[in-house]
Amino acid sequence: MAATVHPPESVTWRVHIDRAMWVGGVRGLMLQALHPVAVWGVWQNSDFQDDPFGRLRRTADFVGVSTFGSPQEAEAIGRRVRGIHRRLRVLDHDTGRTERLDQPELLLWVHCAEVYSYLQVTRRAGLPLTRTMADRYLAEQRQSGALVGLHEEDIPGSVQAMEAYLREMRPRLRVTEEAQATVRFLLWPKMPHNLRFLNPGKPVYFPFGALCYYSLPGWARAMYSALPEVPRPAVTAALRSFRVAMSTLPEPVHDYSFMKPTRDMLERTRLRLRAQGYDTSKGLRGLRDPRRWPGGRTGIPA
Repeated sequence: MAATVHPPESVTWRVHIDRAMWVGGVRGLMLQALHPVAVWGVWQNSDFQDDPFGRLRRTADFVGVSTFGSPQEAEAIGRRVRGIHRRLRVLDHDTGRTERLDQPELLLWVHCAEVYSYLQVTRRAGLPLTRTMADRYLAEQRQSGALVGLHEEDIPGSVQAMEAYLREMRPRLRVTEEAQATVRFLLWPKMPHNLRFLNPGKPVYFPFGALCYYSLPGWARAMYSALPEVPRPAVTAALRSFRVAMSTLPEPVHDYSFMKPTRDMLERTRLRLRAQGYDTSKGLRGLRDPRRWPGGRTGIPA
């Protein structure tokens, strides 16, 4: 049995261990919000305003477990997510009908907006990936889509297929009041009462939120028109600087961005990989180096 769902040799490991993922995650939420039914589903079924970072952390936990956890742990979190989605309903304001939240179109949109955001942001921030590796990442991510209830064959598994899917979806996207509110919130969160102590830090958070916004594709920014445009090279430079700065954080410190069950899972993963002969002396990020794989085998450049 494999040590993890996606071993250190996978492209998924290289992308999801990268610190630019935090920008990709928020960017993914902004992109997802352009689908009217998807964003209505979030606003109607979650405490988005009372728990401003809860959804981001829950997404991070799902990505963490489905990447670094054992197959059994990944299936368990997938089963839990499928069970939650199966019970939820969303009122479609366009048709007046109440629909299931786990309909394939919505699940596919959320999956694609999320994983393609991860891929595009990490590559732009400086993660060295060839086009072949980018294709391989999307093919690997079909597995995470299957965990939430999609059929793998229905999920774009290459950059070309993903870009074709996004072009096909664009006529169905628009900026609803909820989408505008989501972006405003992610740029300048309104802290609930129990997090008011974080208000003094909001001016520090804003540049991060703006960086997530500016990393959106041009067509999405044009739809939102939430901030004035800035030169593309400036955004790329900021992404690279963010990635370098975040990469200086020790891995145990970074782990505290996850909830405790996921932190425990990451520790189990370290122990499991160590038992299989991997050199984990530099943490999970250190396993990007093929020399730290059993036998020093190579396959993906470090």
